[in-house]
Amino acid sequence: MDTGIHNIYLRRCFQLAKLGAGNVAPNPMVGAVLVYENQIIGEGYHQRYGEAHAEVHCIENALEQHAGLIEKATLYVSLEPCAHYGKTPPCADLIIRHRIPRVVIGCRDSFEAVNGKGIEKLRNAGVEVIEQIATKEAITLNKRFFTFHGLKRPYIILKWAQTRDGIMGSGGTERLKITNPVTDRLVHRWRSEEAAIMVGASTAIKDDPLLDNRHWFGKTPVKIVVSGSGNLPGVLKLLHSGNTTWIFTHGQARQQGLAEWIPVAEADLVAGMLDILFERQIQSVFVEGGRQLLQSFVDAGVWDEARVITNTAMIAGGGLRAPLLRQQALLQTSTIDTDEITVYKNIHNQFIV
Repeated sequence: MDTGIHNIYLRRCFQLAKLGAGNVAPNPMVGAVLVYENQIIGEGYHQRYGEAHAEVHCIENALEQHAGLIEKATLYVSLEPCAHYGKTPPCADLIIRHRIPRVVIGCRDSFEAVNGKGIEKLRNAGVEVIEQIATKEAITLNKRFFTFHGLKRPYIILKWAQTRDGIMGSGGTERLKITNPVTDRLVHRWRSEEAAIMVGASTAIKDDPLLDNRHWFGKTPVKIVVSGSGNLPGVLKLLHSGNTTWIFTHGQARQQGLAEWIPVAEADLVAGMLDILFERQIQSVFVEGGRQLLQSFVDAGVWDEARVITNTAMIAGGGLRAPLLRQQALLQTSTIDTDEITVYKNIHNQFIV
């Protein structure tokens, strides 16, 4: 098989892997396909953290109707098969046990318990391993995972909505509604794909949000509020619904009901929060506001992706101006009615193509 054929089947692996978005972290998203004479005889993907990996589902799928072909087939996997015992047995051992002669991988796994070890185990067992076919695409697929392990911090996504003249809030006590209902639903899908969602104390008090993904299915992210004083009204909805709310504060550690106050030094707030989130295995954070919090991540240079929703039909004429990005590059744009969605990346994150 040539590189072009390998790319076709690896792209299918990437498609399958994305079906696990929001459900597998802190594990990576992984997809796998078994191919015999240019026909897919089995497919699978990692569906949920702690459960069977993509290779297991793929081989089980092939066993249903093509058991006799597995030992003649080529296995395509978006990420290097694991070689260690974690919550599940090593996938490399499963491949060897089923006598699969050839494995094509998208990229190596950067997790130190796996990195190169899965490939080594396969090759030592006589399995042909082909790599470096779609490495950039494979890394981008798991940009959260690679950022987490490579940079020792969560993957940071900034999100805000703004009017055509760059205003994100009224500047007063009233809330400025910018986005349309369809875009709002998209934002809830975005929330479901991340490990945590973060807002500042002003946003929590002024908007009184639930910070959930009720308009989209999937796991609800951890809720985080950044409040220097730690003083939040006890009636806030986010303190009485769903999972625990983490409150980063300059005060003392304490826990009450569904809220946990976590001390962080005022002098280096962003770095301090990220260190704690890394220790707690939070692989990605969706930062929704307000302006001061968003700008603090930009100013610290610690952000990876920004999703800006602009209502092109709305002019505010005055109010709270939207954050100003630095070191950004355009990734993509799309439109939902009058809402233009622009996605930027931080040019210094090597894990995003």
